[in-house]
Amino acid sequence: MTTTDQPVVIDTDKLMAFVFRAVDEVGATLNTALVVMGDRLGLYRALAGAGPLTPGELAARTNTAERYVREWLNAQAAGSYIDYDPDSGRYTLPAEHAIALTDESSPAYLPGFFQIALGSVADSPRITDAVKTGEGMGWHDHGHDVFEGCERFFRPSYNASLVSAWLPALDGVVAKLQSGATVADVGCGHGASTILMAQAFPASTFVGSDYHEGSIATARRKAAEAGVSDRVRFEVAPASAYSGGDYDLVTMFDCLHDMGDPVGAARHVRQSLSADGTWMIVEPAAGDRVEENFNPVGRAYYGFSTLLCTPASLSQEVGLALGAQAGESRIRDVVTTAGLSRFRRVSETPFNIVYEARP
Repeated sequence: MTTTDQPVVIDTDKLMAFVFRAVDEVGATLNTALVVMGDRLGLYRALAGAGPLTPGELAARTNTAERYVREWLNAQAAGSYIDYDPDSGRYTLPAEHAIALTDESSPAYLPGFFQIALGSVADSPRITDAVKTGEGMGWHDHGHDVFEGCERFFRPSYNASLVSAWLPALDGVVAKLQSGATVADVGCGHGASTILMAQAFPASTFVGSDYHEGSIATARRKAAEAGVSDRVRFEVAPASAYSGGDYDLVTMFDCLHDMGDPVGAARHVRQSLSADGTWMIVEPAAGDRVEENFNPVGRAYYGFSTLLCTPASLSQEVGLALGAQAGESRIRDVVTTAGLSRFRRVSETPFNIVYEARP
């Protein structure tokens, strides 16, 4: 008995709906570069609180060319980032959008998110080649927009939650920090988390570490600018070999999943902790099941995981490649395999989950 392939019936409406959705996606991709442009040129900051402006007025305020500014404004208006009044030909940045686009103290601040996305897309040809071979691409091989954008994206949420919510959720840690604790901030990047903790707890001492030499140089400069160099030290070291021991607290912010050998790093944490020490792990928000992450945050994180996190892990020894959407069960497995017996989720935000691990 033979079967005959039946012709596929195309739903034209469904096809065209997808096409127009794809057109919208192209516009969103291009807008990533336009948001970074607006941030760097001060266009959003000039619009914030200024009321309706013409392209010429905005160009004059920012010392930019009016013809470019007009096209940029129209792209922003078409994407509903900026309001346009056709009667006056003026453009207004809504107050709510101004917070997200100009207020670096707000947890809703977004330019860093766009900047790291732009840097990731710029590096995508190298990742495309790596997909063919299974090779990785180290974090250090990326460009400036990835490094700076990462810090600018995560810093607002750390500012909003680290001292006020995440650390207090850990058992007895704040009291130790207030009286004088020793802390290792592993994978610290530009040092935003390390400096923030040092500012909040002047009686404690902090060691930030990262394998990327350029990030450590930036972290040292930022610590000096923040006036915390007396209690903060930064070193170039991988997560499996940072110096010191008997730490009261070890922290990892959005980096465990990037490591080639997270279990090896976790074992080093176990060895470096004091008998009653605590390991705080901050990871991207994710469910254990793939379909639980089919939402806007999960989509963005899967994209970053493809272009940044998975290649970074595959470039290192072991190359476990947990991915940015590892989920609680896989993080728990890493922790318990390394010999830490206590593990629990203690806090979360729309972008992060915070775990506590103890011996």
